[in-house]
Amino acid sequence: MATYILLSRLTDEGCTTLVNKPERIEEVNRDVEAMGGKVLMQFVLLGPYDFLNVVEAPNNETIAKISTHLAARGTVRIQTFPAVDVKSFVQSLK
Repeated sequence: MATYILLSRLTDEGCTTLVNKPERIEEVNRDVEAMGGKVLMQFVLLGPYDFLNVVEAPNNETIAKISTHLAARGTVRIQTFPAVDVKSFVQSLK
């Protein structure tokens, strides 16, 4: 499984949803799993982004589907980055 970093910003609608239903975060995590990913870690951020999620997915196509489906709801805008752990990166340089 590949690792991806998702930086997200809530829209106004997303903020309202979260205030009215905080458990929505867990529901979205289950949606990610239903689409073939797995949320490994999540952080709430202060600054230009609201959340940082570390997600596993089998390939770029799956994470692209996840990001697109979540963004299509109109409650969040996501930037998705592939991530390579340092140990694997060092091994690839040898």
